Amino acid sequence: MNKRIQLYPANGSHQGGWMVQSDFDGTISVLDVTDTLLNRFGKPGWQELEDAWERGDIGSRECMKGQVALLDMSESELQAHLDTIAIDPEFVGFVAEARLHGVKVQVVSDGIDYAIRHVLGRHGLGDLEVIANHLVQTGERQWRLESPWASARCARASGNCKCERLAEQQAMHGRVLYIGDGSSDFCVSGKADFVLAKHKLVDYCESQGIAHARFTHFGQATALLERTLLGLEQPA
Repeated sequence: MNKRIQLYPANGSHQGGWMVQSDFDGTISVLDVTDTLLNRFGKPGWQELEDAWERGDIGSRECMKGQVALLDMSESELQAHLDTIAIDPEFVGFVAEARLHGVKVQVVSDGIDYAIRHVLGRHGLGDLEVIANHLVQTGERQWRLESPWASARCARASGNCKCERLAEQQAMHGRVLYIGDGSSDFCVSGKADFVLAKHKLVDYCESQGIAHARFTHFGQATALLERTLLGLEQPA
C-alpha cells in the first residue's frame, strides 16, 4: 500500500503546512538517557517505580519524579556522563535538510530537558526547541523533576503530554510529522498527520492502522523527508 503525502501546501510553498516533532530517548539518542542515569547513579527503589509504571499502577510523571529524586550525582558527574551519550549520527543532517525546506523541528520528550539540551549542544544543535520535564538541582547531589508540560487530561499521566504539544503545533502549522520509537509515542502517533516509526512504535502503528513509514536511522528519515517534499509516494 502506498500513501501520497506532501510536506507543503498545494500552492507549492515549502514554508508552511508541516512541521516535525521528534521524541528523544531511543529515537534521536541511541539509548534512553534516563535509564543510563538510573543505572549509574540511582539509589535503591528506582526499579520498583519502573515496575509499577510498567504494570500501569502509576503514570510516567509519578514514576519519573520518584526516580529523579533517587539520583545521587553531582552536576559535574551528570555532565561527564552526558558527554558519553551518543545520538543517531544522521540526525544533524536531518535537521539541516528540514531547515533547508523551511520545516521546523521540535524535540518533544517525556525525558529530562537538561540532559537533552546538553547532548544536543555537543552536536551543534543547542538552538533546537526542546519541550521536556525540567530538572532542578536541590543540593550538591540531589535533584527534583518538575513537569510544566503536564496535563490533567493526559491519558498516560505523563510529565509532558505529547498529544497537547501536537495539537498546539497542528493549530500553528497545519500538520505534524511525528517521529518516535516506543510506548510514550503510542497515544500521540494516532493523532499525528504522519508518523516515522522504529522499534515498538512500528508494531503499534501497524496494529492500529496508523499512517506511517518505518525507519531505522535518520539517514532514511532524511531521504523520506526529501522525497515527500517533492510530493513522491511513500510506503505507509
